[in-house]
Amino acid sequence: MTAPATRTRTATRGDTLSLSFATWDHDRVMALHDGRVSLPGVSLRSVIEPTASLFPKAVGDAPYDITEMSVSSYILQISRGEGEYIALPAFISRAFRHSGFMTRSGSGITSLADFAGKKIGVPEYQMTAALWMRGILQDEAGVGAQDIHWHTGALDQGVRRERLELALPDDMKVTPIEDGETLQQLLLDGRIDGVLAPKPPAAFLDRNPQIGRIFPDFQSEEQAWHARTGFFPIMHLIGVRRSLCDEHPWLPSVLYDGLVAARDTALARLRDVWLGNANRLSLPWLGASLESTIAAMGTDYWRYGISANKSELDAVCRYSDQQFLSARRVSPDEMFHPSVMST
Repeated sequence: MTAPATRTRTATRGDTLSLSFATWDHDRVMALHDGRVSLPGVSLRSVIEPTASLFPKAVGDAPYDITEMSVSSYILQISRGEGEYIALPAFISRAFRHSGFMTRSGSGITSLADFAGKKIGVPEYQMTAALWMRGILQDEAGVGAQDIHWHTGALDQGVRRERLELALPDDMKVTPIEDGETLQQLLLDGRIDGVLAPKPPAAFLDRNPQIGRIFPDFQSEEQAWHARTGFFPIMHLIGVRRSLCDEHPWLPSVLYDGLVAARDTALARLRDVWLGNANRLSLPWLGASLESTIAAMGTDYWRYGISANKSELDAVCRYSDQQFLSARRVSPDEMFHPSVMST
């Protein structure tokens, strides 16, 4: 499905600072975009833009004052002493990833351990989804990043390249595919054996029998993994321009409080829809999904803040180091503005 065009709206909710606020349309942030949640002393200029275009901007010319960011690219930049932004522990995107281990019929891959020695596609080596999936391969099956020949490029359409230049060891095998090729086509042609897919490839959705999941019942796998680790993979966070934080040291905590309020607004609405007497969302089993989520993860399943996520943040920093992305091992304490360290 084609992503909606970027749209910009100005909302006047204060007269001290006028700041651009750029994210995709996650329900956890929409109350800030549409004005249901306001920030004292701040007027937000709302920019709703797909992350495919937001993330290269965040690590490039940094046009926005406040922006959604890739966790993996952000850790990479911290390790290099680069980047225009400092993060807040508002994890506006999280996603389990066991559903994305895809393979081709006849590849010989039937378990995570079978990925060792194979040719595997991934849209970007540095992307956060791949960071988590390689971490799962390492922790669950002992398969390291250097044990696989990686092929990078567009999943099933378009062209995709790494948003930041990588400095990988000489013995790492990471090969960009040609423009005009896709990982899906390479998989169907037998030129690669599997894919770490951030979303299901189009051929899989079309029920092509050549492409399948390692974990057909991925929800059960993800729930069991969560029970072992406590992790709900952090994908994206919010970055604020460092120079603004230096000039206005009150800003990060005010913004963090607003992000928490926006998340709580979204979750309260979801609960109201779930418990309402009419099905207001187009999901037949919304109630069953929410009930199973709460049973597996508790009512506070979308946690913000550092203390409740410290072990998970330490894991992503470890993964970045193990996978030769970060220039050094980053500590979670380096990731966030000092004013929000007690969250």
